[in-house]
Amino acid sequence: MKKTNAVRILDNHKMPYELIAYEVDESDLSATTLAEKLGQNINQIFKTLVLRGTNTGIFVAVIPGHAEVDLKKAAKVSGNKKAEMVAMKELLPLTGYIRGGCSPVGLKKPYPIFIHESCLDHETIYISAGKRGMQVKLQPQHLIDVTQAEVCDLVSQ
Repeated sequence: MKKTNAVRILDNHKMPYELIAYEVDESDLSATTLAEKLGQNINQIFKTLVLRGTNTGIFVAVIPGHAEVDLKKAAKVSGNKKAEMVAMKELLPLTGYIRGGCSPVGLKKPYPIFIHESCLDHETIYISAGKRGMQVKLQPQHLIDVTQAEVCDLVSQ
């Protein structure tokens, strides 16, 4: 497997991880399907969402695969009055990644990153390795350390 920018950054920080390849179905990039393909708990599959705040601009929310981001909570923790998801066409120019392959590691710019507190409930979690068909399994604290993420509540109840 060819290393992605995200994987090279983990290597540079000497963060232990496991790289996992899987078959991609372009018509279904859902976290639920990914969890089934990996045979893992959906609560351990974390998705990377890119948002725009009214005050601070672009920021990133990393949340469990089954959850929906609570825009009010995301706005509040990021120092914004309001927040919204960026348009799909903006994802690649802003992050360097495409939908279904967006990693919180190795973004084009150092955006603020917020990760849902439930990540700490698991010994390991899965995030995108920076391209479709590749996931990284790692300890949540290692992800927090390498991305300087703030741990907080980001999801709808």
